[in-house]
Amino acid sequence: MATEQKQDYYDVLSVARGASAEEMKKAFRRLAMQFHPDRNQEAGAEARFKEVNEAYEVLSDPEKRALYDRFGHAATQGGADGFARGFEGFGFGGLGDIFDAFFGGAQGRTQRGPARGADARRSMTLTFSEAVFGVDKEFDIQSAELCSVCNGLRAEPGTEPERCAQCGGSGEVRRAQQSIFGQFVNVAMCDKCRGEGRVVTHPCKNCRGIGREKRKRRLSVKIPAGVDDGSQMRLTGEGELGNHGGPRGNLYLQLNVKPHEVFRRDEDDLILDLDLNFAQVGLGDEVDVPTIDGEPHSLRIPAGTQTGETFVVRGKGVPHLRGGGRGDMIVHAIVTTLANPTKEQKELLKQLAASMGTTVKPQEDRGIMGKLKDALG
Repeated sequence: MATEQKQDYYDVLSVARGASAEEMKKAFRRLAMQFHPDRNQEAGAEARFKEVNEAYEVLSDPEKRALYDRFGHAATQGGADGFARGFEGFGFGGLGDIFDAFFGGAQGRTQRGPARGADARRSMTLTFSEAVFGVDKEFDIQSAELCSVCNGLRAEPGTEPERCAQCGGSGEVRRAQQSIFGQFVNVAMCDKCRGEGRVVTHPCKNCRGIGREKRKRRLSVKIPAGVDDGSQMRLTGEGELGNHGGPRGNLYLQLNVKPHEVFRRDEDDLILDLDLNFAQVGLGDEVDVPTIDGEPHSLRIPAGTQTGETFVVRGKGVPHLRGGGRGDMIVHAIVTTLANPTKEQKELLKQLAASMGTTVKPQEDRGIMGKLKDALG
């Protein structure tokens, strides 16, 4: 009855019954990577992985596949190793060969192999000028480093890890299942030493047998000219330590740029708002405008300039991050009015209005009491 409840092997691999060997191999590789217990810790992932492995071991062999296509699960007699000939007879050495083909080794061996460390992330704040022109920065970072006492060996100085008695130092346990049709060999990571092959009997007191401790590292980085707010930099090999001698991961720096009190940025152009009064735009003028370099630039303002007109100062913007040259500085003209003109300025404005044929009725500020009387009629 249990055999009848098993899912069809083609459905397990999500392939059609007429799928080619290459199609099944791709499907198995994808599913095995998805549900491998070392990669997927979700409940049911291990069972799903075994199911995928069993289906592929049957369908990847032409003779076994032919028997399965003819008799279904009845041909397996309760398992993928229950065919007329065992796995050994068909050239399989058990699960270890499958792991060798798709994961670079058996379960135990993959655990002990060098593994790259995890990537780390942190943020750094720059001034506007530092982002524009670049800067050399030094900063501290907390990361897991090899224990300064045991140097990562995890054992108290003067002692050494002992060879695991359960696996004999191989880091893996091989279990053979014998049937009347052959032998099925399962290779698994040793659960006592976790694939290390050695057991620490006297853990280091400094790191409590972990082999690592949190320490501060001082790093230096060269921020290139032209970076912008939100830019990200990669510091190769400055992330977390790898396992079993594997390389470090990378450190990714998220750059945050403070706003400037005068300039705004539009990609590699700098925007400057320039306030001009009536006289300057009416008669024309020549003014000194600030630049991000710190030296003023002489800018000619033509007579009749209106609010919103722009002036371009070439090459005074942000250096291009990739390639030479710089962006431009864009000056926006803003014509301002007199908020509180003096008595003399008012008379001059009246004369200007009269010369332009305009009669104006100046609104005098009558104070709070005067406004209150107006409101009350």
